[in-house]
Amino acid sequence: MTQVAPKHLQTSNTLENVLIVDTDVHVHESPGELAPYCDMPWRVALENIADRPETYLDIPSFSPGVSDGSYQAKFPTAHEGARMVWTKEQMRTELNQLDVDLGLLFPDHLLKLPVLTQTEYAAAIARAYNRWLVEKWTSQKDGLLGLIVACTHDPEDAAREIAKYADHPDIVGVYLPCAGLDPLWGNRKYHPIFEAAQHYELPVLLHSVTVTHPVFPFNNHGFDTELARHTTSHTFSIMVNLVDMITRGIFVRYPRLKVGVSEAGISWMPWLMLRMDKEYLERRRDVPFLKEKPSHYLKQVHVCTQPIEEPDDLADLVKVMELYQGENTTMFASDWPHHDFDHPMKFAQVPFTEEVLRKVMGENACRFLNIDATGRKL
Repeated sequence: MTQVAPKHLQTSNTLENVLIVDTDVHVHESPGELAPYCDMPWRVALENIADRPETYLDIPSFSPGVSDGSYQAKFPTAHEGARMVWTKEQMRTELNQLDVDLGLLFPDHLLKLPVLTQTEYAAAIARAYNRWLVEKWTSQKDGLLGLIVACTHDPEDAAREIAKYADHPDIVGVYLPCAGLDPLWGNRKYHPIFEAAQHYELPVLLHSVTVTHPVFPFNNHGFDTELARHTTSHTFSIMVNLVDMITRGIFVRYPRLKVGVSEAGISWMPWLMLRMDKEYLERRRDVPFLKEKPSHYLKQVHVCTQPIEEPDDLADLVKVMELYQGENTTMFASDWPHHDFDHPMKFAQVPFTEEVLRKVMGENACRFLNIDATGRKL
């Protein structure tokens, strides 16, 4: 017998007249695209690999991973075609087809920026990406809003980039890459980035991606399958970075800093809150600077939904969100155009109240990003 949600949880199964802000869509940057925006001599390095064939989010010397995929058997799947969006016109057309009003832009290849080993090269690529993004992609009129990338290798340079673009009308936050990151985001090395973001009132969003790397933060090269890697990598990376940020006092030191996390789903949040609070009861002397339990700080973190879990009973998602009190901190994300993207209509099937649905689909993101329903900065 099909279960029917209680009346107060039923929805109209429609997103008509609901503002949809997609907090995770991906532009496609390539060495050839960024080369004209890159400082010398690193421009020459990008030009040198401009014609190198790429597989899915993988260009050696630019977006390094296990470059040729030879570590495992390859079976034909839907995503091997590596869907990419090359222009803002294409992006706007495709987001229209998804009924998305505003899209928050993340990179493709620079998801793996921390894996690069040359500091000057990585910083030059980050600066080139930011220039390219504001010149060729961001447009409040077209509902395409940008996050500048903060180069983990050179936090002082990243802070200068935040200051440079803080007043740009189309830049609404700072992207913090997590894949292969060492040290984690709680390290004092990154204080200049957080100081600048708080000063200029720009939220920061952590975003991870699956890579096989000694400091992912776990040695996922020990897994035998991509299923195992993809199941754990994004979520583990986000979790350990948040734990590091809380236990090193980032949320206390920067109380006005807005923090969001992307591409880890939502089901880990209640567990992490409970686990950290349990450990805090026994080891609070480790963190005397914390003024509240760890869950207090986790409740401030804004969580993007993709890849949203898909339980047999979709009402379980309502319960999960209630467990971490996420009604005002959960934000819709599709991950368009990547292979595992989530369609907005999936959320019309979840038995949220109409009020909560509107918050998740757009209102929470507007408040987090400090924008109105047209994408204009407030």
